[in-house]
Amino acid sequence: MLQSLAGSSCVRLVEQHRSAWCFGLLVLGYLLYLVFGAVVFSSVELPYEDLLRQELGKLKQRFLEEHACLSEQQLEQFLMRVLEASNYGVSVLSNASGNWNWDFTSSLFFASTVLSTTGYGHTVPLSDGGKAFCIIYSVIGIPFTLLFLTAVVQRIIVYVTRRPVLYFHIRWGFSKQVVAIIHAMVLGFITVSCFFLIPAAIFSVLEDDWNFLESFYFCFISLSTIGLGDYVPGEGYNQKFRELYKIGITC
Repeated sequence: MLQSLAGSSCVRLVEQHRSAWCFGLLVLGYLLYLVFGAVVFSSVELPYEDLLRQELGKLKQRFLEEHACLSEQQLEQFLMRVLEASNYGVSVLSNASGNWNWDFTSSLFFASTVLSTTGYGHTVPLSDGGKAFCIIYSVIGIPFTLLFLTAVVQRIIVYVTRRPVLYFHIRWGFSKQVVAIIHAMVLGFITVSCFFLIPAAIFSVLEDDWNFLESFYFCFISLSTIGLGDYVPGEGYNQKFRELYKIGITC
């Protein structure tokens, strides 16, 4: 008797606070998913980072041994300055000196990454005026971009979703549910092909150092607006038709 009363009271307690329990489970699930990602990334990437650190340490030590006139402090200062410039998209390498980060096409590409909130981070404003303008430009431009994309989607969705489904349903008499499922599969295949598979194949050909997986990875990181910046197209020193290429990527 007491057990049944206790059980019913627990059930009532859970029912009364169902929303809070669901929210708590959601928070717990999200935290566990974050921890899961951290564990996987750490276990996969940490060995590669350790190997790279060892390789750089050996190269640095060999360089200092071959150039006894150069102290380790001087080398550290030079490397710090080079890395600082590299973070702003400026390279000290002679084969990369011909590419300007702020010509018109590169600036257009940068503006598109800002408004789309992709933000690769390979090129950033150097001057205080550029940083201030970037803030104002983003505050106005990002909502403007969302409004623009919403208007475009509202007009496109009529022609790519509703009309085809209604056409096959009314004209050919197929079940609306079946047509909708087949249409969704076809539309998904076309979307993946046009925005992932075909661009990845093109990037793997045009970019000398990219294979298909790296190109597909770039497409996904870009279209999901994650924008890690580890892969940026059109930055090779021997890139042909670089201006036209940059405009094409922007589009």
